Amino acid sequence: MQKIPFNELVNVVVEKDGLVELNADILDSPLANIDNMPVKIKDRNWSLWSLACLWIGMAVCIPTYMLGAGLIDQGMNWWQAILTITLGNFIVLIPMVLNAHAGTKYGIPFPVLLRSSFGVRGANIADIMRALVACGWFGIQTWIGGDAIYQLLCKTFCPSFSELSKIPFIGLNLAQLGCFLLFWLINMLIIYKGIGSIKVFENLSAPFLIIIGLGLLYWAYNEGGGFGPMFVTTTKFASKKEFFKVFVPGLTAMVGFWATLSLNIADFTRYTKSQKAQVIGQFLGLPTTMAFYSFIGIAVTSATIVIYGKAIWDPIDLLAHFNTLLLVMISLVSLSIATLTTNLAANVVAPANNFSNLAPKKISFKTGGFITGIIGIVIMPWKLIETTNAYIYTWLIGYSALIGPICAIMVCDYYLIQRTRLDLLELYKPDGKYRFYRGFNLAAIISLVVGIIPNIPGFLCAGGIISKEHVPQFFIEMYSYAWFIGFIIAFILYAVLYKVIRYERGIK
Repeated sequence: MQKIPFNELVNVVVEKDGLVELNADILDSPLANIDNMPVKIKDRNWSLWSLACLWIGMAVCIPTYMLGAGLIDQGMNWWQAILTITLGNFIVLIPMVLNAHAGTKYGIPFPVLLRSSFGVRGANIADIMRALVACGWFGIQTWIGGDAIYQLLCKTFCPSFSELSKIPFIGLNLAQLGCFLLFWLINMLIIYKGIGSIKVFENLSAPFLIIIGLGLLYWAYNEGGGFGPMFVTTTKFASKKEFFKVFVPGLTAMVGFWATLSLNIADFTRYTKSQKAQVIGQFLGLPTTMAFYSFIGIAVTSATIVIYGKAIWDPIDLLAHFNTLLLVMISLVSLSIATLTTNLAANVVAPANNFSNLAPKKISFKTGGFITGIIGIVIMPWKLIETTNAYIYTWLIGYSALIGPICAIMVCDYYLIQRTRLDLLELYKPDGKYRFYRGFNLAAIISLVVGIIPNIPGFLCAGGIISKEHVPQFFIEMYSYAWFIGFIIAFILYAVLYKVIRYERGIK
């Protein structure tokens, strides 16, 4: 059968039960490759339980445990921390479900969906911003796995490792750096062989971490004298004003934690059977799992205050305090395996797709995975979670300032401007209706920049780049609302600019 040139194709779609399928061969397009093609309706077989289980697998991870533990370390009591986490996850669930709609309806991944609002070239800007955040998460999870190996060696064969001097600038000793690079190399080898090679272990990742979490909870219950003493630990805040100074940035951080997935959720929901499946599946999987596993982190960290007189928010550090060698070995090995599989599933798919979208014909999914790994080293992820302040205020809130405006533009364009109707074939045309002005939707680019700017002073202050004395208090307080501020500004501005600029989609 002769292949029809891309520019001679007609836009033929098949609609069934509210789902749309492209009935044309578009691989000739420079914007298409085998990884970003629309999923055929017959292949969209994920049920609501499939999506719920996906969320359980991604949400049950060490950073989730550290969320609740971090809030306890910041001064909250157990119910304040649970409230903050649960509320934050219900808030982020709204854009999550909204952005998932296009993935389910059209079977397209996030980078392709971005073209409808940012333009076929402008989409690369938002793509890279999302990818860099994912690289940060990849580095953090890799550091956690490497640190587990390091703590295991210090407890067993090489106790002298802990006495090594730290390397200037890097902030790690040679053994810590070596364990991190070893765990990183294991990740890279699996990416080289293909993500499918870990399917046997992938389903074990969540059970491993649940078992470890419940084990720590049981230990905390026994050593802490039951749940009573753990939860008697009172808040450190003397007034409501002091509480809200931690609650507001804490809530923003909770939203920011999964704000990344609220952008590229279409990468997963493109495989779901129906909108009902993706909505119910996400409601069942995300907030419940986050509340449950965060509760474990909260309870155990509260117990460490009773047992050790201080909050130990890092579970690896806590496990290293145990005296039973066999228990420490089993826990740390299990934690390393679980972190490996969670990392590859949650933090490789998005950036690999994003980098591939920059040059679909030259950068494959596998190459995108290698780029992710290299950036994951360069950012020195151990510094991002060195303290609860760095983890919550610099990392989580910091990148939420970037993610909020992108999310707002996507939601505004898809629902308010396009009314959920996309021209599927045009998304793959370099000179089609989504080219806008030379490939860029100026309304989206301007809205993105303006949505980010107000949070820059607060971020520079939180990151220690400039001192508080040089930043007006107004901007410091505004930064606590970073995701919300960016979302609101970008949403309103995009809706206005799109009407003002009044260019037709497809302008050259």
